[in-house]
Amino acid sequence: METAAKPVIENGQDEHNRSVYVNRELSWLKFNERVLEEAENERNPLCERMTFASIYQTNMDEFFMVRVGSLIDEMMISPMSMDSKTGMTPKEQIDAITKRVNELIPRRDKDYQNLMNELAQREGIRLVDFHKIDREESLKLEKYFDSEMMPLLAPNVVTKKQPFPFLNNREIYAVAVIENEKGKERLAIIPCASANFPRLIEVGSGSGVYMLSEELILHFLPKILPNYTVVSKSLIRITRNADIDADNLYDDELDYREFMVELIKKRKRLLPVRLEMSREMDDKIIDVLCTYLKIERSQVFRYQEPLDLSFVFQFQDVLRQKPELFYTKRVPQKSPMFESKRPILDQIKEGDKFLSYPYNSINPFLQMLREAAEDENVLSIKMTLYRVAKQSKVVESLIEAAENGKEVLVLVELKARFDEENNIYWSRRLEAAGCHVIYGMPGYKVHSKLCLITRRLDGETQYFTQIGTGNYNEKTARMYTDLCLMTADQRIGEEAVKVFQNLVKGEVMEHTDYLLVAPKCLQDPVIRMMDEQIQLQKEGKQGYIGIKVNSLSDKRIINKLIEASMAGVKVEMVIRGICCLLPGLPGLTDNIRIVSIVGRFLEHSRIYIFGKPTADDPEADKIYIASADYMSRNTIRRVEVAAPILDPAIKQKLRDFFNTQMNDNVQARELLNSGSYVRVHNDKAPLNSQEYFYEQAYREAGEPLPEEAPKTEGLS
Repeated sequence: METAAKPVIENGQDEHNRSVYVNRELSWLKFNERVLEEAENERNPLCERMTFASIYQTNMDEFFMVRVGSLIDEMMISPMSMDSKTGMTPKEQIDAITKRVNELIPRRDKDYQNLMNELAQREGIRLVDFHKIDREESLKLEKYFDSEMMPLLAPNVVTKKQPFPFLNNREIYAVAVIENEKGKERLAIIPCASANFPRLIEVGSGSGVYMLSEELILHFLPKILPNYTVVSKSLIRITRNADIDADNLYDDELDYREFMVELIKKRKRLLPVRLEMSREMDDKIIDVLCTYLKIERSQVFRYQEPLDLSFVFQFQDVLRQKPELFYTKRVPQKSPMFESKRPILDQIKEGDKFLSYPYNSINPFLQMLREAAEDENVLSIKMTLYRVAKQSKVVESLIEAAENGKEVLVLVELKARFDEENNIYWSRRLEAAGCHVIYGMPGYKVHSKLCLITRRLDGETQYFTQIGTGNYNEKTARMYTDLCLMTADQRIGEEAVKVFQNLVKGEVMEHTDYLLVAPKCLQDPVIRMMDEQIQLQKEGKQGYIGIKVNSLSDKRIINKLIEASMAGVKVEMVIRGICCLLPGLPGLTDNIRIVSIVGRFLEHSRIYIFGKPTADDPEADKIYIASADYMSRNTIRRVEVAAPILDPAIKQKLRDFFNTQMNDNVQARELLNSGSYVRVHNDKAPLNSQEYFYEQAYREAGEPLPEEAPKTEGLS
């Protein structure tokens, strides 16, 4: 593990030995390695393994754009700053990242080769180059290239008069060292991306044999550059920094939405942080590319296989009629908490309701919004939007409500990274419909998932509050595991009113009684509830802390968990991604167990549990669902909301949910005190928690579970 074993001093207090902490970036790389493991896992259907391989690459792209980009900025601005947990400088972190990524590249290439070999052997689908096709196929491809591709290509030969071209983020280019008739060497760059020809080109009609368009371009470089001799060639792809601070650049005199439009344009032109190459080239040429791109040699990564694996989804489209190559179909089911043909708001008024995605359908929540839009007694709808679907039913209901004369307040977070353009589009639609739209807060992202409906019936003001762990996105509700609470509890509704009042004023909540609201009213209450469990343990009772989050890096919370473990409190955690704490260290974290579940669905829900029910007090535990991970960016630098679960039946459902995940022995990996993750193996019956929850959802809905698709021969 890349940490220094020396004590840390913070705020004048001796802390735990640094060996208990893990660097955030290196922990994330271990998470992405678990994604790669799913691409390698022969228990997964072939096409799903291809999906994991593509996700691994997309994850790595975003990691370099955001995290590595941020470290590079930090290295230039404050080179001696250190990670508070491991003491690593920005350069030390970048060096460690580079080393680990280079170690993973051969594994990624090998996995790709294995997947393509299986695809060829089982389905007759092959991706080839010119060394593996016959003359007739070669002539057909040349004819296709001449007529369909050649006229669209725009080669750039770099000279004193023709500068090095701008390279778009994550697009593929053919690059070549070329020599003119006088023996003068030049650099040529040809964009390979085009909307006018496909990336996958079939070699013969219905043959199942394909070639990538960039390989075709690379092969025919002599045609593209007829007056030159090609000395060496490669395919390249750059990744640009996407870490740009909107708050520090914003001028109060500017329209914020138009400012974000310009900021997105600026981000597309930020400096590269990575150069990927598909073939070896002369070192001098690599140095030339590095000079033009203003990057170091250490930022160059070499692959043997394609640089962009997104084309695998086109293969999946071809194979869609073969169910054995995909996961068995699962469809979100009707929740037993809701009755058909009855108004949703009336049902929520009778008692708290709860949905667990993707196992339950999001339809009751969508129906609640539609009802509110049409109900003449509804006065207002207030909502925070972070990421929404491209074709959003949620936003359409808000627009309908505004057109029906309701007061509609929507906070659209324009700083939702990589979703800014979609959010800008919807903000314009909402404003045009008459909604009151605000755009986040100075200094804070608004990441909460909060909806408040106000209704006045028979002279009584009623609040209906929805708090979720995931975005208001119908598409991701079928792919991410998330939780949704809908309640008519007036105490929670009144606090939700205050949250929205503060958002409108650009202020944060200073005090809460029921909801936990970051940045000022979440971290402290969490620490206090952990202290309560420590005190119980000291009194000879059993303290307990259960946590399900995507990431754990908040040092204050980590240190409190260490303190709880040292006091004897049992701590169980399901942490999908980043985890900056090592469990199982004698005398420090030996009462902490941490598992990560990476499977068919993206684990995204957040659950906080403090305490265990007892015979004397079956509701002794405090349980919350939340939008916030235990990262300082969530707990003290964003607006986040966590809601208490007060209904006994829903509390029991969440206890069962959490315990089932802790007992998963199919998709779960356990974090060891060495920093390694190992698959959970025990003598218990196989338990895939995600499949278990879907089976449960089908049973509760009274629907037959789709039969398991037959496995392809050779898969275990």
